Amino acid sequence: MTRNIMKKRFMASKTSMLVLMTVSSLLFTACSSKSAPNAAEGTNGGDAPAKQVTLKVEVFDRGNSPAGSTITDNYLTKFVQENFGASNNIKVEYVPVPRSEEVAKLNVLMASGNNVPDIVFTYDPNTFNRYAKQGGLTDLGPLLDEYGQELKTFLGDEVLEYGKFEGTQFAIPAKRSNTGKYASFIRQDWLNKLNMPVPKTTEELYETLKAFKEKDPGETGGQVIPLGMTIASAQYEPLIWSFIKPMTEEQQYTLTQQLGSNDYPILLPGFKESLQFMNKLYNEGLINKDFGLDKDKKKLGEDISTGKIGFFSEDDVNIYYQDGSYDLLQKNVKGAEIAAVDVYTNEEGMHAKPKYAPNGLYIMIPKSSERAVEAVKYLNWMATGDNLFNLQNGVVDENYTLVDGIPVAVENPTEEAKNRMYNSGDMAIISNGKQLGSMEKNLKARALAMPKQFQEQVAVAQEIANADTIPLVMLDRPIEAQTKYATTLLDKFNEIIVKTTMAKPEQFESTYDSMLKDYMASGGQAILDERIAVYKEMKSK
Repeated sequence: MTRNIMKKRFMASKTSMLVLMTVSSLLFTACSSKSAPNAAEGTNGGDAPAKQVTLKVEVFDRGNSPAGSTITDNYLTKFVQENFGASNNIKVEYVPVPRSEEVAKLNVLMASGNNVPDIVFTYDPNTFNRYAKQGGLTDLGPLLDEYGQELKTFLGDEVLEYGKFEGTQFAIPAKRSNTGKYASFIRQDWLNKLNMPVPKTTEELYETLKAFKEKDPGETGGQVIPLGMTIASAQYEPLIWSFIKPMTEEQQYTLTQQLGSNDYPILLPGFKESLQFMNKLYNEGLINKDFGLDKDKKKLGEDISTGKIGFFSEDDVNIYYQDGSYDLLQKNVKGAEIAAVDVYTNEEGMHAKPKYAPNGLYIMIPKSSERAVEAVKYLNWMATGDNLFNLQNGVVDENYTLVDGIPVAVENPTEEAKNRMYNSGDMAIISNGKQLGSMEKNLKARALAMPKQFQEQVAVAQEIANADTIPLVMLDRPIEAQTKYATTLLDKFNEIIVKTTMAKPEQFESTYDSMLKDYMASGGQAILDERIAVYKEMKSK
């Protein structure tokens, strides 16, 4: 189904959704002080329903269910029913949504009116903002106050703030266990062979990259790639953000452009200089020539694992998985060694790099739901006692053992134990990553989940990812122009990076100017104007 068709279906259902909104509003007015909006029929004072009701919950379907299980019938769905549903007289029914079609499928469900699940979610803030603006979501503030105290405590005010639209709590954001994103990596064995130190600044890195090209310490037969680059953000963001200059609060709030869940520095001071540096590297043969075609990082992974790349940036733990690029490199190239490093430096000497927002999923309850109370109770149950821990880790001594209070996966689990937890990340929706009570423990658990030979290096990479990080800029209301133009502008942003990097040095200025002009005309100027207006409103309050 095309986006236009889905949009028409959504708009066609808008009238019925508005009717439901009106009915819900009248019900709220008629409720006593002990009742909550959208309370289930048959519920006694907020206690368990007098008769069993059904709570429908969205679940991502990744097509990876083991034999004997389905995404709607498995160990964890049974665990939820036995430990939450039974005691509350609720049948929990899961509605599968293909992960690869998350937003498109959700749009269809939301447009279906009464067929939409009682709990839905998305990673896309623009999708959340659109549903909230169109009146399709339940106000969760009163429900959280009455039925979600453990959930509120678990999430905290900072995370909850990301679920507000114009001051109203329309989503329950999942809590990230780690907000660090990126580290950089270098072939330590190449440095050893050239008797060179680990570079500590951008300028030192430049000299190292030139040495890699000229001396080919990996003996690649002329196939050496000093700096591995792609058009995925993990490769270019550490470089670009290190060029961004100090700025005023007004510049930070108004010149940043948020396209999806990331901030983009296209108008920030220093952005042009970052592209000039990439242009220099490219024209000197220090970046792979076809980087603009590698959107899924597949070629980057192949070139790392076959020993062609000397330096690259990546999501902090991506290379360390079993049978991942580092594991394969060590199998393919005897003596190959990669070190995690923090090299790119800004003019203040900091290794500046962006970090994730503290929230992950936006968990929502459609306005049409008659089970909003049960939905909040379900999420609150997940945040209570050991429930989240059990959902994320399974059964002690079968799925994990405790080491200094940290759950460590059993090395050779039985097939039954392994199949038990295949979808734990998609069931424990109030958290992105394992939560153990502190960032230190969360990161330690993350490292201990990796192959033993890489665990110490993972700890270093995670430390780098969390150093000198740049938080997202948060305005007090959504920017409508960002929601409208984000998809188009993100494509244009990537195009700017590729074409300015690949331009001949004498054509850089004209290429940059023409592409920036096109970007601004395609929605960038509208975002800038709206952000300026919102910032002025914020400062006038």
